Amino acid sequence: MADGAAIAADTLRDFVAHALQSRGVPEGDASKVASLMVEADIYGYGTHGVFRLRQYLARLAGGGCNPRPAITVAQETVATALIDGDNGLGHLAMAAARDLAIEKARAAGIGWVGVRRGNHAGPLALYVRPQAEAGMLGMAAAVGSANHVPPYGGTDLLLGTNPIAFSAPAAGPDPFVFDMATTVAAMGKIKTLLQQGQPMPEGWMVRRDGQPLTDPARKSEGYLLPIGGPKGFGLSVAIGLMGGVLNGAAFGSDVVDFTSDTASPTNTGQCVMALDPAAFGMDNDFAEAAARAFAEMRASPPLPGHGPVRLPGDGKTAAAETRRREGITLNPGLRRDLNTLAADCGLAPPFPGDAAG
Repeated sequence: MADGAAIAADTLRDFVAHALQSRGVPEGDASKVASLMVEADIYGYGTHGVFRLRQYLARLAGGGCNPRPAITVAQETVATALIDGDNGLGHLAMAAARDLAIEKARAAGIGWVGVRRGNHAGPLALYVRPQAEAGMLGMAAAVGSANHVPPYGGTDLLLGTNPIAFSAPAAGPDPFVFDMATTVAAMGKIKTLLQQGQPMPEGWMVRRDGQPLTDPARKSEGYLLPIGGPKGFGLSVAIGLMGGVLNGAAFGSDVVDFTSDTASPTNTGQCVMALDPAAFGMDNDFAEAAARAFAEMRASPPLPGHGPVRLPGDGKTAAAETRRREGITLNPGLRRDLNTLAADCGLAPPFPGDAAG
């Protein structure tokens, strides 16, 4: 396959699903997870989409992830619930939490659902965009799947990238969707640079002596930096309390590095929220009001050297439609890796023109 050639979304989905099935995941669950993984790439979250297949297959093979989980509601009120992911693939528990939060918001105005005994579930945008598409506001947060950050001023690795995401409806093609790590860069971006043989920018990581670290192959020798120094640290801790401690999930030294340890359950914690504007008397008026505010921001004259003002989520809908229609372009390193995984799983290579990695 020529460099830069696209692969059809359905073809990629089928490959991922069959790879997961080769490690014991039932067909229905494999299809759900594969769809969400490819959806991440369709919306441009490449560091948290199909790129993660190797890690998921390794944990399934190592026994650290349950291929046949029974996702259950462990506790519930009118507006809240706690999902037990039974140590299965994280996408299954988070999708169940998202759907239940939306259901509760329709009935009670708000739905807040926590997850315990989960696993890495891809980008949080997957679990907030549907709320906006349903006319609601969404929020999701997660305890990172490995600790790469010390507490501010300390040296022990006790925090992860601990991401958080928000969404809101807005009149027009694109809802507001904001998904970020509480570190300057997500570890997935660093792993992508490593796969491509590229250096990190200064300011993403520092060595244990505090000096800049730019070689992604030496990431284990340093620390990820929180956004905004102590502010990012405080936000990361708050997310750990909501996604971890509140749900009886891992936080601090209890967090298991899901890449280096493929045999231990991670007890990853997450939370998802849905909020219905109708509960505040806004209903469809919210989307119109948000669109007006966003239009004012986009109309703000840009600073010299800057492009036009953009809102989080701008252009995502059109870009996703293009990828659904024309296919998804993956970098050469990832294509080679997927071919290698195909051989390991006894499957035909998804990129027959590329050598295996």
